[in-house]
Amino acid sequence: MGSRFNQRDQKRKVNKIYNIAITIVSILIVIVAVSIFLSDDGTESKKATTEPKQVAETEKGKVVDKPAGKEEETDSEKEDAVGDSEATEEDAEKEDSKAKEEDAEEKTEDDADSEKAGDDELVEVEGSGDGNVAATYTSESWKPVGTEQSGEHTTSFEKGSVDWNEMSKAIASGAGIDEGSMKLWWLQNGGSPTTAIGTVSEGDNPKTFRVYIEWVDGSGWKPVKVEELKTNDKR
Repeated sequence: MGSRFNQRDQKRKVNKIYNIAITIVSILIVIVAVSIFLSDDGTESKKATTEPKQVAETEKGKVVDKPAGKEEETDSEKEDAVGDSEATEEDAEKEDSKAKEEDAEEKTEDDADSEKAGDDELVEVEGSGDGNVAATYTSESWKPVGTEQSGEHTTSFEKGSVDWNEMSKAIASGAGIDEGSMKLWWLQNGGSPTTAIGTVSEGDNPKTFRVYIEWVDGSGWKPVKVEELKTNDKR
């Protein structure tokens, strides 16, 4: 009897230990499960909290980036504006240069036209009947060449005198020859104290002109008629 009782008591103790152990294990399992759950929940919560922040930061970054982009765009626009301004200035300079060139060309053409007009102002008239005269011209555009002389005028055929030099100038004007390159072959009285006739040519050019001039009081000598000669009869 005593042995069975001991065995039963011992068995109860063992069962009690098992129960306690099972209880402890169960509690540990619950604690671990709760801990894992809480840990997962915290992670999710933290993740959820972090993600909005990241989103917010991302959105904030966009807000910041957007003005930066706008600023870059503004800088680009400024560069484009500067480029356009420089291009406009270059175009303006080109246009101005082109306008100046056109003005110069027009002036040159005008000068040429003026010279041509001066030639066109010569009017061919009937000659004197001299067989050596190829053509006779006159022009209303001829003016007195001016004078340094004052008082009563006296025609002088002394070479190098003031009157001689002024006659040479008037003859060159009538012949259309530069006085510096003109050869004065002959200078004579024109039949009165206020007229003279000169025979001239230009350099080695064989073309010869007989120029008639007359004195205008206070204004000097003036060409009145020019004859183009077939040959130089004063050579």
